[in-house]
Amino acid sequence: MSFGHACVDVHQGAVAALVPYFVAERAYTYAAASGIVLAASLLSSVIQPLFGALTDRWAMPWLLPVSTLAAGAGVALSGVGDSYALTLAAVAVSGVGVAAYHPEAARVARRAGGGRHTAMAWFSLGGNLGFAAAPLLVSAVIAAGGLGASPLLVVPALAGAVLCLLALRQLGTDAHQLAGAPAKVVTDRAGHDDWGSFLKLSGAIVCRSVVFVGLSAFISLYVRERTAGGTAAGTAALSVLYLGGAVGTVAGGRLAERYGRIRVVRWSYALSVLAVAGVVLVPGPPLYLFVALTSAGLYVPFSLHITLGQDYLPRRVGTASGVTLGLAVSVGGLASPLIGTLADATSLRTALTPLIVLPAVGWLFLRTLREPGSAA
Repeated sequence: MSFGHACVDVHQGAVAALVPYFVAERAYTYAAASGIVLAASLLSSVIQPLFGALTDRWAMPWLLPVSTLAAGAGVALSGVGDSYALTLAAVAVSGVGVAAYHPEAARVARRAGGGRHTAMAWFSLGGNLGFAAAPLLVSAVIAAGGLGASPLLVVPALAGAVLCLLALRQLGTDAHQLAGAPAKVVTDRAGHDDWGSFLKLSGAIVCRSVVFVGLSAFISLYVRERTAGGTAAGTAALSVLYLGGAVGTVAGGRLAERYGRIRVVRWSYALSVLAVAGVVLVPGPPLYLFVALTSAGLYVPFSLHITLGQDYLPRRVGTASGVTLGLAVSVGGLASPLIGTLADATSLRTALTPLIVLPAVGWLFLRTLREPGSAA
C-alpha cells in the first residue's frame, strides 16, 4: 500500500513539477501556470468528501487501481498538444483520480496497519516519496523530449495499479468486490464523532495545505530567481521540499509515540512559521536549508493528521481520511491563482510572503485540541 501510494502521489507532485516547463515552452504567465495547479485541485477538493462518504457506507477496493490509472493518464496527457483548455482538462482528470484514491486507500491502510501511528506513517511515507520523485522524474522525461514526452509519465500509474491489486489480494479482498460490487462497511459504533475537534483540525490542515501547495507551485521559479541558478537549481529545491517530507513523516510517527500527537503537531506548526520566513526572506544557497526545515515542519504532522481525524470521527473513517489525507493536500491549490495573480502584479517574493502567517493561524486552531478519547 505504501509503494502504491507513492505511485499515485508522484502524479500529484508532477503537476507542480511541470509548471516551470509550461512557463518555458508555452510562455504562460504566473496566473496561467497556477491555473493548472487549480485545475488539478478544484475537482479533487469538491468531490473528495463525496468519495469519503461513499467509502464509509461501502468498501470499494476496485477504486484503488482505477483511480491510480486515472491519476496517471491525466498527467500523461497534459503535455500533449498546445491547447490550454485541454491541458486543464487533463490535469483535472488526474485530480479526480487522486481524489478517488485517498479515502479508500487510507481505510485499507488503517486495516492493514491495525490503526498504529507508525503504520500510518509508513503509508504516508509512500506518498511523500512519490512527491519527492516527481520533480526528478518530470525533469528526466521532459528535459529529454519536451512536453510532448509526457505520455511516458503514465508508467508509475501502471505499476501502482498492479501493487494495489497485490495488496488487496493479500488482505483477502473478495473477487466480486474487485469486480465492482461494493461490500457493506462494518463500522465500530463504540466511539462517538467529535465534529468540533475535527473541524479545528481541518482548519489547521487547510492552512498547511495552502503553504505546501503554494510553495510546490512556485518554489522552483523562486529559487531560480533568488540564487541566479538554472532549471537544475529549481528542481533541486522542489526535491528537497518533497524528500525532506519523507524523513519528517516517519519521524512524526516516532515522536508521537513518545510525546503525543497533539504536542508534536503544535510544535511542527510553530517551526513552520520560522522556516517559511527563511524561504521567503533569506537569499542565496542558505535558502535550501530553510526549504528543508519547511519540509520537516509541514510533514512531521502529516500522518498524525490522518490518525487524529480518524479518531475524532470513528464512525466516519472514510470521510475523515478523505479530508485529512486527500482534501487537505489539494485544497491549497484553490489559493494558487491568487498567489500567481499577485506575483504577476508585484513580484513572486511579495506573493509568497503571506504564506509565513498561515502556520501561525494553523497553530491557533490546534491550541485547544486534546487527544481523542478513542486513542486512549
